Amino acid sequence: MEKYRLIRDAAAADPQILLCEAPRASDGELALAHHPDYIRAVAEGDLSEQMQKQIGFPWSHQMAERSRRSAGATIAACRAALQDGIACNLAGGTHHAYAGHGAGFCVFNDAAVAARLMQAERRASQVAIVDLDVHQGNGTAAILARDDSVFTLSLHGENNYPFEKEASDLDVALADGTGDLAYLDALDQALASLFSRFSPQLIIYLAGADPHEGDRLGRLSLTRAGLAQRDHRVFSAAHERGIAVAVTMAGGYGRQIADTIAVHAQTIAMAARFAAQPWPFPETVPVR
Repeated sequence: MEKYRLIRDAAAADPQILLCEAPRASDGELALAHHPDYIRAVAEGDLSEQMQKQIGFPWSHQMAERSRRSAGATIAACRAALQDGIACNLAGGTHHAYAGHGAGFCVFNDAAVAARLMQAERRASQVAIVDLDVHQGNGTAAILARDDSVFTLSLHGENNYPFEKEASDLDVALADGTGDLAYLDALDQALASLFSRFSPQLIIYLAGADPHEGDRLGRLSLTRAGLAQRDHRVFSAAHERGIAVAVTMAGGYGRQIADTIAVHAQTIAMAARFAAQPWPFPETVPVR
């Protein structure tokens, strides 16, 4: 978990950024996307050996607490973004978690939980999840498969984990070795398609560092400059339309951890620069 301490240290060094303690997601909030029996099993340490293997690490009180707070931090980021325009969770992006089990180092699906809670609280009626982690957001796609009020977009490595993928509302699969220009062109087309088909009041943005060329698991070839352009395109598109953006860090497994931290830190710093601008929210936000 060294990555998350280092991300926090980088954010704390930026005087533009206000840090807040992550709240715990409640059982009721988690139940918007997860089966109650699974929530109980995580809370009580009753996960089977097979379920722990699917997640990728053993159960502990610390694991259960951290997973709740990671989901709670995305909830808090969504609430803040809908008030101020943009906000970040310094962790989150746990998009491999399904309704009834975890997977791929993900226990609870923070984006799915937060999207549904923002709707339940009547803060946003339509939410888009823009997943730019290098791995497909399979758990998110499965949880929200029949929910027309949440649009799931995943731009990911075609040959990367998970090897059996789910169907998002829009999937863009990229070949190994894809670099800055091809990636950014694919992103531009994906965002244009999203906004032609859907009108969200909130975007939950999974800003994975793992498309970076130095990532051990990514298999893509984006530079730090290319990833900065990726973030700028997402933030600019949202700002132009007056759409709130809640950012989560998602994956990052650099051969040199400093590379991963630098990518995440530039995402957070760019979000802070956008937060300093007036956010052109529409005068009224239609909420069912």
